[in-house]
Order: sequence, then structure tokens, then C-alpha cells
Amino acid sequence: MKQLKPIMFVGTCSDAGKSILNAGFCRILKQDGYAPAPFKAQNMSLNSYATHEGFEIGRAQAVQAEACGIPCHVDMNPVLLKPSGEMMSQVILNGKPIGNRSAYEYFRKEDNARLFDEAYAAFERLASRYTPVVMEGAGSISELNLKKRDIVNMRMALRTGADVYLVADIERGGVFGSVYGSVMLLDEAERKLIKGIIINKFRGDVRLFDEGRQIIEELTGIPVVGVVPYLKDIYIEDEDSVVLETRNKTALEGKVNVAVVRLPQMSNFTDFNALQFDERVHVYYSSDPGQIEKADIVILPGSKSTIKDLQFIKEKGIPKLLRQMRNDGKAIIGICGGYQMMGEQIKDPENIEGHTSSIEGIGLLPMETVITAEKKTVQQQFTFLDEKLPCLGYEIHMGQSTARNAVVPLVKTQDGHSDGIYLDDKCWGTYMHGILDNQVVIDSLVASFTSAAGNAFSYHEFKEQEYDRLANHLRQHLNIKAIYKNAGIAAQ
Repeated sequence: MKQLKPIMFVGTCSDAGKSILNAGFCRILKQDGYAPAPFKAQNMSLNSYATHEGFEIGRAQAVQAEACGIPCHVDMNPVLLKPSGEMMSQVILNGKPIGNRSAYEYFRKEDNARLFDEAYAAFERLASRYTPVVMEGAGSISELNLKKRDIVNMRMALRTGADVYLVADIERGGVFGSVYGSVMLLDEAERKLIKGIIINKFRGDVRLFDEGRQIIEELTGIPVVGVVPYLKDIYIEDEDSVVLETRNKTALEGKVNVAVVRLPQMSNFTDFNALQFDERVHVYYSSDPGQIEKADIVILPGSKSTIKDLQFIKEKGIPKLLRQMRNDGKAIIGICGGYQMMGEQIKDPENIEGHTSSIEGIGLLPMETVITAEKKTVQQQFTFLDEKLPCLGYEIHMGQSTARNAVVPLVKTQDGHSDGIYLDDKCWGTYMHGILDNQVVIDSLVASFTSAAGNAFSYHEFKEQEYDRLANHLRQHLNIKAIYKNAGIAAQ
């Protein structure tokens, strides 16, 4: 297999759209007969995913691997930081936690050098199996105070010899200053790697930016290889929880209202993406008891800091409200950390999550949980209740939950164990992330609140169509031939 030069998307700022551009370009390369794979040396996110081998990576790289048509692998994201509050993050190295670090500790020279070498080794392993590797930076490439210790942006680009494309978010304003400043603050060797500039999230007629394109090229000496219009109706899973700011926050009449309790340390919010496409349902996110009370179904989601988030909802009076809603015939379910909260007690004898060693749970499920240092990360195939149709999901959690008495398990996995507690159709919990990606589970959940039948909908097939639409969108607005030529890729 001939090795092709890596292609890398970096940004003038955070949330410039690098992850989606990466996914779209991965799909273009797949469509054109190549064998691409995504790579992000370091990611910071509470939204993670389990690989087939049982390792944990950022959700964005799992999405990008899906766009490539390949299984996700830990080498695609060797360093993952999961913020846990109080300026601390859990550090996941090569798919397994190695402890908690403050930002100051993380960026110490000796630790950083090791992580940089580990990340590059992962890149080399990936590049030996796939080509080209499509890389992604993080945040801004011009954070001068962090630059020498950065392992994900231009330092990694130099080490891998990648062709780099600078992505600027025009919607934020100040695009000329951000592009020019980002380029000029680079070292000469770094500037030579920048092969093109992409203006992203443009609203309106892109021809109106023809003069702007010329100005940027004259200022920087670097070609603008695309002006990409804002994605209005193409769906690609988001990784950053900032997207929740744009999601529904209130109930809606005429639908089965599903309130997802918005937690400060909420993780894996993508658990509810498929549910949003069910026409019978209105999903909204809130920590306001007044809005939660209007729901037919309340979901307690996953959490990076279960005890802290439980304390948060207690301060708002939400546990008492949920018990009352349960008595009133509403449905309450919990996933992962939310499942742990629904029990009678959570114990943390080793103070893994903080200084609280024990806390009373909501009391909806007859169980207690002990937080453990060992993290379980595994993809699962399972059956839901008495259904025979196989379902897919994954587990990422620290803790063991034990039922106080004999209970009905919610799911039975292919590897031979049971998970979750099922009291009835309106009260259950599970460690299984992605359980609501399965239509049979959605149908069971909403059946008590509507007689309408669900549409035949495959979330997997839908996502595949959207990757193709994204690729077509980028083909229209990026100079693919120029990007291919720079990387030594034969044009299709």
C-alpha cells in the first residue's frame, strides 16, 4: 500500500468546524477508493465511545471512523481528557485512564513529552494500516503560551509532515484578523505546512466573498481552497456539549414530551440523538423543575461526576419531583450515571470522584452503587427485555451496582451478562449507552403515552446517507483537486 501524505485540518479557534470537515473529507476519500482513517492526538470531551477492543476514545473520532467505513480504534485518539470540574480532568491514554490531572500538571514538560511520543506512536501504527490519515487539530493553532507543550496542532503536523488546512469560522466575525494572525504567529517551518485556507460557516451567496478570498490570499500568500456554506440540514453527530445551547429547552404540546435532565457534568448526550428523529416525540434539555414537571418521560443521562451532579439536582429539588412524577404515572429512566442516581445509595469509599464518600440516591430503583477505580469500556450486542431482535450499545462506566433483592434485568448481552433494572415500562435504568439508538427500545418507552406507531427508521442508515450528503456538499465548495495534488493523491 503506497503511503500518502497525511491531511490535517486545524483551526483559528475552537468550534471552527474541523471535526465535521474531517468527517466529510474522510467520506470523500472513501468514495474515491482510498483507505482513510481519522486521527486526533489529543481530544477534550465528555462525549466518548468504546472501541471493539474495549478502549475509550473521543466520540468525534468514532464518527469520523464511521464516515471512513471502518471500525473505530484507540490509535485514532490516543489522548482523551475528560473534564471533571475544579480545573481537573481524567486523562485517558491509549484508551485507559491513567489518573486525574490539573491543567498545570498536565502541561508539565516531562509528562507532555511522554504523551507526545505516545501520540506519535499511535499515529505511526495507524498510518501503517490506513492511508491517507486525516488529522484534526484542537482549538487555535496560535495559543503561544501553550505552543511548546501542545501535542495536537502544529507540533504534531511537523512531526508527521502533514499537509495542513487552516479552518476559519466566518460566523464569529473578524475572519481576516483571525486568519492573518494565526498564520503570522507561526514559525516559518510551520507556515510552510499550511497548504490552504478554508472559510467555514458562510451564510448567503458565497460569490459575495470573492473579494475577501483575494484579500486573504494577498495577505498570507496561501490559497483559499474553499468557502463552505453553513450546514443547514445535514446531520452529523456533534461532540461538543456546547451544541445543547441550540437544543430545545421547553415542553411542546401535542407530542410525547421527553425531558433530559441537563447536568453540569453530563456525558454522552448523543444517547438521545436517535430519539429526536421519532415524530411522536419532543426531546428537550432542562434542569428547571418547572419544565421537567411538564414531561411525560424524564431521562437522567450519563455523568462524568455522578455524585456532584446528584448533589446539583438535589439542590434544585429534582429528586423529590421525580418521585412525585413516578407516582403520577410519568416515566423515569436512567442511563449510566443517571441509572446510578436512581438507586438508594452511591458509595465512593476511595474518594475517586471527590470528598463525598457516600450519598443517598433518588430511591426509585432497589440498588446501591459503589464507585470503583476500574473503568469498564466495551461495545455490546444485547436483547431488550423479551424482544428477540438484537440491539447495539456500549458501556463506559466506573462503578458496580448491586440490586437489593431479586429484580428483572433490562437487557441481556451477547457476552452472557445481564444489565440494568426493569421495574415496569415507566421505570428502568441501565449502564448501556446507545440503548435509545434502537427503535425497539424507543417504541417500548413511548407506548404508554401514544397509540401512534413509530416510523420504520434506521439511525445507522440515516447517518450513512448524511455522510454522503456532507461529502457532496464539500465537493461543491472545496477545491478537492488542489488538496489531492498537494498530498500526491491521484484525482478521481
